[in-house]
Amino acid sequence: MTAVDFIDLASDTKTRPTAAMRAAMAAADVGDERAHEDPSVNRLLARCAALLGKEAAVFLPSGTMANEIALAVHCRPGDAVLCDATSHLIGFEGGGPAALAGVMIEPIGGRRGIFDAQALRAAIRADAPYAPRQRLVVVEQTSNLGGGAVWPRATLDDVAAVAHAAGLATHMDGARLLNACVASGVAAADHARGYDSVWIDFSKGLGAPGGAVLAGSRAFCDEAFRIKLRWGGAMRQSGIIAAACEYALDHHVERLAEDHAHARRFAESVAGVPGIAIAPGDVETNLVYFDVDAVAGGAAAFVAALQARGVRMVAMGPARVRAVTHLDVDAGAIERAGALVRAFCEEKRQNTL
Repeated sequence: MTAVDFIDLASDTKTRPTAAMRAAMAAADVGDERAHEDPSVNRLLARCAALLGKEAAVFLPSGTMANEIALAVHCRPGDAVLCDATSHLIGFEGGGPAALAGVMIEPIGGRRGIFDAQALRAAIRADAPYAPRQRLVVVEQTSNLGGGAVWPRATLDDVAAVAHAAGLATHMDGARLLNACVASGVAAADHARGYDSVWIDFSKGLGAPGGAVLAGSRAFCDEAFRIKLRWGGAMRQSGIIAAACEYALDHHVERLAEDHAHARRFAESVAGVPGIAIAPGDVETNLVYFDVDAVAGGAAAFVAALQARGVRMVAMGPARVRAVTHLDVDAGAIERAGALVRAFCEEKRQNTL
């Protein structure tokens, strides 16, 4: 099997810079980013601050660092952060909220990673010296474990209003915010308007080799930059990476719609296959989640068998599997992936007869 034949649906982080993006990186005008002297970084920050409707922005190596810095700026050790029970903060950041910011997480049960204003209101309590002080509300747009679900703008606005009325700050994990923008037709600044801080990632569907931009008020970003230096996040001549991010904004945002269409097509192609349970109507963006039964071997065995046949996906639980579309996977690859899944499940069914 060649690299061309292999279909990698493990994550949109598997994207590789295109030839044109590499050329933009090679031609980047650079300087010392730590001293605010990199023109490519400065241009990207001004552009992202405007895109997100915020006063200022900070360039960071990763989205996880963006989340962790935001917690450290908004909170003090011992404070509590409210977020959905499926949040990236809880399951995929190596215990960073506790280890780095010293905060406690108070999860809220939502639907597909989305909680509403009523659920938040019920989770907010009166301040008392024997309980952790609730300080911050976090939303994740789109919701990863929610299957790429898009928070409706009205829900975002209502949640932010409840949080602010209670004296809490708000933060948006915008790892796939631009997927939400393309799917909903709502501008990034409108999604983020009720949130004191927000970030976007360039290393997922946008296809850059790294980089994230965290935005907020000038005072917030000044403190975020201080923590970035403390945690070793300065990158010196990082305009090389910023050039890739800017190229992605110019060329890879609108095409996210192709990834969404490919995700829907993949979901439709495996719907109704014996051994697989999936709701194609739940596929809003580029994430596809489905369950496999014991006949198909459970998630781990299913994923291993499909990878041996040329399709890589990820087991997300005993029965849960995730597939993610991105710019390195075209329509033909999606059709082949669906066919390989169908053939495997039919083979397993025949073996049980």
